[in-house]
Amino acid sequence: MSETFDDVVIGAGAAGLFHAGLAGKTGRRALVLDHAKKPAEKVRISGGGRCNFTNIHTAPDRFISANKHFAKSALARYTPAEFCDLMTRHGLTWHEKTLGQLFCDQKSGAIIEMLIAKVHNGAGEIRMNTRIEDVSQDGGGWRVTTPSGAVNCERVIVATGGLSIPKMGATGFAYDLARRFGHVVETPAAALVPFIFEGEAKDRFAAISGVACPVRAEAGGAVFDEAMLFTHRGLSGPAVLQVSSYWSEGAPVSVDLFAGGDGAGLLKRLKAGHPMKSLASALETVWPRRLVEMLSETGRLPGVQRLADASNALLEETAAALSRWVLTPAGTEGWRTAEVTRGGINTDALSSRTMESRHAPGLYFIGECVDVTGWLGGYNFQWAWASAHASATA
Repeated sequence: MSETFDDVVIGAGAAGLFHAGLAGKTGRRALVLDHAKKPAEKVRISGGGRCNFTNIHTAPDRFISANKHFAKSALARYTPAEFCDLMTRHGLTWHEKTLGQLFCDQKSGAIIEMLIAKVHNGAGEIRMNTRIEDVSQDGGGWRVTTPSGAVNCERVIVATGGLSIPKMGATGFAYDLARRFGHVVETPAAALVPFIFEGEAKDRFAAISGVACPVRAEAGGAVFDEAMLFTHRGLSGPAVLQVSSYWSEGAPVSVDLFAGGDGAGLLKRLKAGHPMKSLASALETVWPRRLVEMLSETGRLPGVQRLADASNALLEETAAALSRWVLTPAGTEGWRTAEVTRGGINTDALSSRTMESRHAPGLYFIGECVDVTGWLGGYNFQWAWASAHASATA
């Protein structure tokens, strides 16, 4: 038994559902297929259940790709303001947290309901618990085969995501299919992911697990000023997650505990304001006590008992060391906790305007499976909306 649709969308995540809803507005009937039990589970868990659905500072330079220009077209033609307008039309509200991050005031389930409603309003269908057995060209169109039969269509849109969070059903389906049709796949890697450490560093960090402080973190030439969090396995927090997307195995990470500020000036002001305190005691007015204790125990703070006795040269030397704290992670926590996948389907053989394969007309790749990875803070959802808009309006 076979059916016919205009579009078959493989993947019921943010990008796939958004494509199907938009396709319905253009008169194209879409069928969304997914092997998972529920749609858009990554949307559901994002932002602590509030869904950080976009970022008002979206710009191409906040995305990582082998082709840094590829995302420009799609991002320019579907902006954060347009998704906000859609939210408004559906009675949803939002608020800005930090650094342009927009969160839904309702729970993330409200955004999922909106996406599903748009699919149904366009006469589309969503079928979960459906395994894809084959995708093949069929004359001038395509055929997608499932255990319940074949579906014929004009276009196949692949929106199955990357490898992050495998417990939610993440697979390499998109990569395998892309390779079948001649596409190159940039090696996938866990991104926006905590670092793990071994040996003494792991023990020291575990001892102060839960402590956080603002830092400037640097790796792979990328620099971010945000919070860092010590964990039982190593380091996390926004600054660390951000630089993890640029980090390479075995490379160091540099941490500035003054977060880009004038460290020497700060220590000198502490000397002037607390001359009879030890350096450690004075620093407890700036940083968490447990962090200061760890720095003292590991010899990163000189044992100055009275700041009045500390020379300016010593304070400058200490500040320089604390602003260039070089750490080498043993690795990352991997796919289990990675928020997104870096790498993916190389964009050279994709149209930046439509997301269509240059090797196989009628085959499209959108969302996280493509080699476009955004920063933390709603950028990856905006790529999902923008790339889906590009394919749906092609």
